[in-house]
Formats: sequence, structure tokens, C-alpha cells
Amino acid sequence: MASTSETLFRPEDDASGAKNETLEDYTLRYAPHSFRRWGPMTVAITALGGIAYLADFSIGASIAISYGTANAILAILFAAALIFITGLPVAYYAARYNIDLDLITRGAGFGYYGSVLTAIIFASFTFIFFALEGSIMAQGLLVGLGIPLWLGYLIATMIVLPLVIYGMKALSKLQLWTTPFWLVLMAAPVIYLVSAKPQVVGDWLQYTGTQGYGGVSLAAVMLGAGVVLALMGQIGEQIDYLRFMPAKTADNRRQWWTAVLAAGPGWVVLGAIKQMIGALLAFYLLSKVAGSAATEPVRQFVSIFSDMVPMWLALALSVVLVVISQIKINVTNAYSGSLAWTNAFTRITRHYPGRVVFVVVNVSIALALMEGDMFAVLNNILGFYSNCAIAWVVVVATDIVINKYMLGISPKLPEFRRGMLYPINPVGTVSFILAAGLAIAAYFGVLGAFLSSYPPLIAVAVGVVCPPILAIATRGRFYLRKSEDGVNAPRFTEDGTPSSAIYACTACNADFERPDVLYSAHHNGVVCSLCRAVEPLGAS
Repeated sequence: MASTSETLFRPEDDASGAKNETLEDYTLRYAPHSFRRWGPMTVAITALGGIAYLADFSIGASIAISYGTANAILAILFAAALIFITGLPVAYYAARYNIDLDLITRGAGFGYYGSVLTAIIFASFTFIFFALEGSIMAQGLLVGLGIPLWLGYLIATMIVLPLVIYGMKALSKLQLWTTPFWLVLMAAPVIYLVSAKPQVVGDWLQYTGTQGYGGVSLAAVMLGAGVVLALMGQIGEQIDYLRFMPAKTADNRRQWWTAVLAAGPGWVVLGAIKQMIGALLAFYLLSKVAGSAATEPVRQFVSIFSDMVPMWLALALSVVLVVISQIKINVTNAYSGSLAWTNAFTRITRHYPGRVVFVVVNVSIALALMEGDMFAVLNNILGFYSNCAIAWVVVVATDIVINKYMLGISPKLPEFRRGMLYPINPVGTVSFILAAGLAIAAYFGVLGAFLSSYPPLIAVAVGVVCPPILAIATRGRFYLRKSEDGVNAPRFTEDGTPSSAIYACTACNADFERPDVLYSAHHNGVVCSLCRAVEPLGAS
């Protein structure tokens, strides 16, 4: 066993390390059978609770105001279909093998260090949307309680910290308890508007926006879709819950698939509905306030609630809705962001400081964005970011569907452990850089005026075409560095279910299940994947 001076990670000195998995939620690891005690529907409801965010209302509103209702609806539907298609194989893979999207990405064409890039991109997704939701909550506190925006940003940040510290166990309870209240508060005003003022719907469908596109325009649809597709990274947050799904069996097969479909790619169905509702509410609000205010969800709901109840109650209900929504999504943003940052940091530095450290890091970055008024440039931020999100998820989904299951070049069973993978696999890494790079170039007009409207299509096309071409060209040689991990027992059963056999880690003296361990010459015994990750350079 390594001496104290040789080892950066010392579980005996770190209370938030490998032994405290209740707090850390198996960061950087396979989620074992022993921890996955929730039923499929409990996991699904917890995962779906994280999409209670109100940013969808702002996104739908801003697209409709800019490009008109018809173009906005087509953009939303196109983006939703693409998100569902790409999210399905990734969600299945996560739920089947109980690993998060970063661990999937390592073995799906990127390599052990190659996926550091996508981990940072995912972390960026979480703090961008944390800031967006925090801004919406601050707007609600300003409108309802007169709290200054700067203070509202701080409150929106601090209220999340104690809730997210304890991971899945606390989050599952929070999401289950708050979902019924959120559904009633969100649905009631929309039902009232459609039933009491049906003419508004007809007028809304005829609305042509402020950018002068008039009727249906493919360019406008693609520009709107580019904004919505920034949400493609949401599948990573869904997977952070789906990795806790119980093993699929003959008895729970139907419920298991229902939960995976609903909480995995199915999140986008509710997301698309919320975006369309946001577009409708913004149109209704345009007759009362300036255009920019019409994209603020709190003002949208105040305008409808005030038609139903006295203004003081309308303000109260709107503030409660905003606060519940912000807490439900931002605990997920903070949680998933902390996992992503920890993944990247540990691999780069070979030191594991604990997930909680990066909860603070993530929300601090988000707070800085809020104070910088990122809400004012929402479309620009999301339009740019979507190019990276699309490229990443499409490349991973393509590797799973085509390279793993159709061509058989990429190993079907997952691998994420240091030493078993090459540092960088060109199949996914190069495909991602090409897809994101060309899409970003098109976004900024470098590829010409015509292509500047179609970055999403470029990212999708390159992300689908490149991985199989590169896998064939490299003959799949960069997927696995070794085929044997030194432990004389299979990691998976004959039907592909992860093995539940227990092994003691010789480095941290904790017990781990078979998929999470391998032999380490540095420790002269079996170690867990995290202890292997923090071994010095050159260790084998």
C-alpha cells in the first residue's frame, strides 16, 4: 500500500470521501445495488421534479415574440423531437448500467481524459440554468415582496445550499412533496385563460413576432430551435437520478421502461408544453406591459392570477410558484454541477476534495452570472451554448446506437475506470470538436450568411456522421486500453445486469460492488475506481 506521502487521497483523513457515500452519492462511481433502494416510479418522479423550472416559459416567450407563434411552435416541436431521439439511448444506458453521463461519455468514444471537456461543458449548463432560474426567482421576490434584485439573487442562491448537500435521499423527498403544489399552481391559470378567454388563443396563433418573418420561415424555425436545443444538456441532469434505477427484471420490466422513458427523454414533452404556454402567456401579457417584461414568468402568472383572484393573492400565488419552481430545479442544477466539476477536477489533479466543495463553486459562478444580469441576453447565451450541448449529446448517442449496438466496434458494456481506457479516444473527441466547432462558426457567420441560421442542423449532422467514420477508420483500437482488469470474476451477469459481488478496497478499506473495482499494482490488490483515479501518475 502506498505511503502517506505518495497518496493524494486519504479516506481516513477525509470525512466526505469514499466512505461517506450517503453524502457523496457515489460521485465518479457506479451506483451499487445496495444504495439503489428506490422503486422505478420514485426515481422517475424525483427526476421529473427537476424539470419544474420556469425558464421554459421565458424561452418559449422570447422565441414567439421574436419569430412569431407559428415559427415558435415548429421550433419547439423540432427541438423536442431531436432531444427525445438523442436522449433515449443515453437514458437507457444510464439506467441499465447505473452510471452518469460523464462515465458513459468516457467509454462512448471520448476516453478517460477526453471527457473532461464535456464534463466542463455540462457543469457550464448547470450554472447557466441555475443563474437563469435564480434570476426568475429574484424577479418574483421583487414583484411580490419588493426585495431588490441583488438581494433576491443572493437569497435564490443561499436557499438551495442546505437542500442539495445530502444528495439523492434528501432530493427525492423534496421533489415528491412539492410536485403536487407546483402542478396546481402552474396549471390553474393556464386552464382559466384558455376557458375564460378562448379568443386569446386564436389571436395568439396569428401572431407574427417582431423580427419581420411574417409567415412560416425555415430560418426562423432553426434560429428558435437553436435556443431550445440548449436544453439538450438537461438529459445529463435526468441521468444523475436515473443512475439510481433498480436493476431491470422480468417482474418490473414494464414499470422500469415507463420510468426510463418518462424521466429520461420524456422530460422534453412537459418542457415543450411549458414553452408553448410561455409563448401564449407572453402574448396575452404584451397588451399590458412592455415586450421585455412579457418574457418574465412571474409577470406572466401575476397577469393571469389577477384575473382570477384579488391582486394581493395573485402576487402571493405567483411568488410561491416561482420559489417552489426555483428550488426544485436549482437543487438539481447545484447537485449535477457538483458531480460534473468533481469529475473533471479529480481526473486532472488526481485529488478528490469531495462533491460538497463544488456545490459551493457551482452556485458561486451562478451568482456572479445573476449579478451580471444574464437574463437580459438569454437568447444569445442559449443560442451559443446549444452548439456545444447538441454536439456532445449527439456524439454520445451515436456511439451508443451505431458504434456499440449496430457496428459492434465500440464495446457494448460500459467502461469508465482509469487504466482501462485510453486517455483520449479520437472517435468521440474529434467528432465533438468538429461538430461544435463548425456549428459555432456558423452561428457567428463565419460559414456565410445562409448557414448562420442553421447551426443546430450542422451540429447534428456532423455529430451523427463522424463517430462511425472515425470508429471504422481507427478500427476501434482506442476504446479499451486493456480488456482484463485483474479481478477474476465478471463485472456483469449473463443478461448484462451489473454484478452485486462485494470486494474490499485495499486503499480505503471500504466495500464496493464488482463493477466499481479493479486490480492495482500500486496498491498490490483490488481497489475501487475512485482510489484508482487518484493514484500518482505512472501507477498501474
